Amino acid sequence: MALTAIRYELIKTCKQTGARLGRVHTPHGSFETPAFMPVGTMATVKTMSPEDLKQMGAGIILSNTYHLWLRPGHEIIKEAGGLHKFMNWDRAILTDSGGFQVFSLSEFRKIEEEGVHFRNHLNGDKLFLSPEKAMEIQNALGSDIMMAFDECPPFPATEEYMKKSVERTSRWAERCLNAHERPNDQGLFGIVQGGEFENLRKQSAKDLVSLDFPGYAIGGLSVGEPKDIMNRVLEFTTPLLPSDKPRYLMGVGSPDSLIDGALRGVDMFDCVLPTRIARNGTLMTSNGRLVVKNAKYARDFGPIDENCDCHVCKNYSRAYIRHLIKCEETFGIRLTTYHNLHFLLNLMEQVRQAIREDRLGDFREEFFEQYGFNEPNARNF
Repeated sequence: MALTAIRYELIKTCKQTGARLGRVHTPHGSFETPAFMPVGTMATVKTMSPEDLKQMGAGIILSNTYHLWLRPGHEIIKEAGGLHKFMNWDRAILTDSGGFQVFSLSEFRKIEEEGVHFRNHLNGDKLFLSPEKAMEIQNALGSDIMMAFDECPPFPATEEYMKKSVERTSRWAERCLNAHERPNDQGLFGIVQGGEFENLRKQSAKDLVSLDFPGYAIGGLSVGEPKDIMNRVLEFTTPLLPSDKPRYLMGVGSPDSLIDGALRGVDMFDCVLPTRIARNGTLMTSNGRLVVKNAKYARDFGPIDENCDCHVCKNYSRAYIRHLIKCEETFGIRLTTYHNLHFLLNLMEQVRQAIREDRLGDFREEFFEQYGFNEPNARNF
């Protein structure tokens, strides 16, 4: 095995925008970037088989440390031979650190220098998660890319709070590196925090870059702040990160934000959005969002999206899918989930092609116009 588990290869920079076309090499194959990663929280992308995900071109998926630690337990997954074997997925897997869940799901949490005391959101048991424990769990899971355990500050937060949080995240990042037992076959990414404060983002990036991680994530965005703030933060944060390593924007999955993130030098994205909205019948199409439960689709026998060549659009009508969703049939959720994931994976393929052709700025204009993002009060996801 090479000394580093994760390697980034820059293929091309878009002359029009500076966006990057690249390839990330992992122990379980490589994938082209900018890339969207479907989220499989419980070691499954809800209702999708690994074959479905491969068919739509997913090269990497995300799974969740916190949830797998609670159920079935990381020891069981280790016994199974690791997460790849456990869920029958032979391509790349990224696991988050559990930090976000501790800060968002648990009502009773106490942050200390050692780590976070909190209660299990399922049964109320007292639990403790630290940088060392997050590494132990992720080493047992055997993901290709692991995330450092960071403090996830709320939005909005004061600069004073954020400064302390950034300093703690930097100290925890170093502890993660020291506790990480499998650097030859699992790459650990650091997470840049700092909210909307440029000076704190600079400090955070400087601290983490000095630790020389194989990749870097931008955390603390897509937590409720307006899109223009997110774009501004990306503009001053991505240039602080090494150009020879992958950059990952956490928790972003709306089509406009994927394009705007790629424009600002981001390589990897993940979000539950396409799968979550699919479950209540909201679909992404080339002409904007479509809520298939609406009465007007009861007799609409056309495909969800006439410009989509996915398996669902080739074979099933809006009327049929509406019927299934209205009846809460699992197969309906499977069809809407498949379409939405295919839509975003295909969008990223179009983004990569536009970078190849030095026209990502033009592509953004065309896409936004057709999708309806340019209208006043455009409905977003």
